[in-house]
Amino acid sequence: MVATVISAASIIIGMSLPPSYVSRMTLIVESPQIPDELAASTARTPAQEQLQVVEQKLMTRANLLEIANKFQVLEGQDEMTPDRIAQAMRSRTSIRSSGGLDQAALMTINFEAPTGQKAASVLNEYLTLIQKEDVQSRTGRATQTLEFFEQEVSRLNQELAERSARILAFKTENVSALPESLDYRLSQQSLMQERLAQLERETVSLQEQRRRLVRIFETTGQVGGLRGPALTPEQKQLEELRSELNNALAVYSADNPRVKMLQARITVLEDQVRTTPTEDEGQEVTGNSLLDVQLAEISARQKVLDEQKDSARKQLARLTESIEQTPTNAIRLDELQLDYENLQLQYNTAVDRLSRASTGERIEVMSRGQRISVIEPPAVPSQPDKPNRALIAGGGSVFGILAGLGLVVLLEILNKSIRRPEDLVSKLGIAPLATIPYITVDGENSHRRTLRILGLIIILIGIPVAVYAVHTFYQPLDLLADRIMDKLGVRW
Repeated sequence: MVATVISAASIIIGMSLPPSYVSRMTLIVESPQIPDELAASTARTPAQEQLQVVEQKLMTRANLLEIANKFQVLEGQDEMTPDRIAQAMRSRTSIRSSGGLDQAALMTINFEAPTGQKAASVLNEYLTLIQKEDVQSRTGRATQTLEFFEQEVSRLNQELAERSARILAFKTENVSALPESLDYRLSQQSLMQERLAQLERETVSLQEQRRRLVRIFETTGQVGGLRGPALTPEQKQLEELRSELNNALAVYSADNPRVKMLQARITVLEDQVRTTPTEDEGQEVTGNSLLDVQLAEISARQKVLDEQKDSARKQLARLTESIEQTPTNAIRLDELQLDYENLQLQYNTAVDRLSRASTGERIEVMSRGQRISVIEPPAVPSQPDKPNRALIAGGGSVFGILAGLGLVVLLEILNKSIRRPEDLVSKLGIAPLATIPYITVDGENSHRRTLRILGLIIILIGIPVAVYAVHTFYQPLDLLADRIMDKLGVRW
């Protein structure tokens, strides 16, 4: 009975299963057409990783439902839930990747459908999605990389302008205490110190001259035989220019440029001489006009020297202060300059990477980088690949026979009743003198023979007919098996 049931079910399933057509295609990850040594793409992905990404994005629920609804791939699809449709599409899709070190990365995709046209149509749709996703992914990454470095270059350029403006503002605020002018200011400091010392010597000389004149006048009542007051440098220069003008007029006319230049210089010096004080306020009057004039001249020159010393001291103080501020300014300026140089280095690096990103983006837009290509495109199969009816029927029959034999052995092992003389000894612990088998009569033998023939007919004819009736009028056996497996939580 077991062998008959299983064999009949296998034969019925094998003969009634619908044909299944399998279409296949083969993809390969091609290397970049432009060598990396010349120009590298910025969308670099290992070949196996690229295939894995494409596979995961292809087998999304949305893609599978869209393709199934577009081609009505499954039988009874309108009555199936979206989850069942997506699960059935995944189970009918077979994806296998291969590749390794120094080997090309290949991907083989198979799809099983009730008709060859549907199988090829689904694979063509898969191919379209794969190529579209590959192009969008690579160009998208290259474009995002380019946009990132464009923003980075713009940001660094703006920061460089801010750092440059900060350095310029610092130099403007400390223009008199910058390190690059330190040597000049040190030399100016030395010159100013020498100038101050010279003015001090001239002051001392004038004071000595004043004391000498006063001493001579107090001793002799005369002014040391001097006939007139000493001339200032301006007055001496004025006398020289007048003499030079007289000599020039003896040679040139009054309209000569040289004569006019000398006249202009004389006019300027005359104004300076007139504005120069000849006598200090509170100057002591000695009664000797010649001595008073000389003392007034000495006082005027001393006043000029004092003013020059005050001016020199102020300049020397400013120079000293700026020199003292220079080390601090140099440290601050070095910090600003180092910050600017570091930022400049980042800017140069970003510009170089922007150039490479632009080249990489151009490579991807022109499809010259690594890409997925088709080796074997999808084709409409002419013959179904499944099911193997002979294998299902023959395998099921063999399995049914083995299951029936196994059941017989199991029943024999589990049967504990007394059927042999040895069982009397083992079960009851007695040794019989003799055993008499059951003796049947003629009518009993014919009755048993009839029952055996009837049972054999039922097993060989009735059970297969019943199985076929269930398959035909109730539910196909393959769907019934699927329902049983689903309830048991087991997947084929």
